[in-house]
Amino acid sequence: MAEVKPFRAVRYGDRAGSLETLVAPPYDVISPAERAKLAARNEHNVVHLTLPDDEAEAGRRWRAWRDDGTLADEPEPGFWWLSQDYVGPDGVARTRDGLVAALRAEPYERRVVLPHERTHRGPKEGRLRLMREVQAQLEPLFFLYEGAAPATRPDRAPDLEVEGARLWRLPPDGIEEAFADRQLLIADGHHRYETTLAYGDGTEVLAVLVGLDDPGLMIFPTHRVFEREPAERLPTEEHLADAASARAALESVPSDRAAALLYRDGGFELSVDGNELDVQLVDRLGHEGISYTPDWDEAVRAVDEGQAEVAVLMRPTRIEDVFAVAQRGETMPQKSTYFYPKLVSGLLFLPLA
Repeated sequence: MAEVKPFRAVRYGDRAGSLETLVAPPYDVISPAERAKLAARNEHNVVHLTLPDDEAEAGRRWRAWRDDGTLADEPEPGFWWLSQDYVGPDGVARTRDGLVAALRAEPYERRVVLPHERTHRGPKEGRLRLMREVQAQLEPLFFLYEGAAPATRPDRAPDLEVEGARLWRLPPDGIEEAFADRQLLIADGHHRYETTLAYGDGTEVLAVLVGLDDPGLMIFPTHRVFEREPAERLPTEEHLADAASARAALESVPSDRAAALLYRDGGFELSVDGNELDVQLVDRLGHEGISYTPDWDEAVRAVDEGQAEVAVLMRPTRIEDVFAVAQRGETMPQKSTYFYPKLVSGLLFLPLA
């Protein structure tokens, strides 16, 4: 079902500078201050393309950099193996492995690629203007698949290495065929995938494909922080005085019951209601004055320091629940999943012209 192919990558050449000064996080997690810092690190840093002051300027940079050797074409198409070493928000060190490939983008109704989160029109409009100017996929999208991996991590030094990410070129043997009967789930990159569909049906995306059985695949919770008390109230099951007992109470709720902790006025309230997903329960509170963080302590501190009135502390959404929702043709609220770490931008590019 999924059309996965090798691709002739474009990547930074030697004249661009050290790779550490060229890469960046995905565009949508970079603050204005971080963007300025990255841009100043190297005049060729990828944020000059992914977060340009002007989309037309990004197109001019892309073409100029390919002409002057800042960006270089790989000699032939291929697949890549990506390993990312990371320490998660829980303090545990892990390694997540995936396959990098070109994936044909197909409309959701064909049931080849499944979404699980809702998107908004605004971000897609800007990304589409950028794609049309640059005519390239500048950042990888993150997909999940079921079943055995069609390749393994090579037993040699990586071809590229930066910030815990390591890349190896792979021989193409059997990889295309391995995905011919698989559905893929978008883990991260819904807006960019839908932008690609708007660019043109059949356009390829730069995909990182990770198996559900990969031991380094984790979903972490995204906690909600409300600047003001939401108009809606959730039912209270129990009042708890300290963080340790609150965490234990939340974790003890069966996975088939929706639950969350609300922190206000120095105390915790456990809310349990129905058999929907936790994120669907919390979505009843609306989105006015909301912000998000994967850090429990940061959410609590925002309330304690008077920056917010309520913190809503979450359990991670289970991967099997995400797949089940997608296979039913449904979507979840934004920020329902937090796959960590984010993919690194600036390692490989996929030209479209």
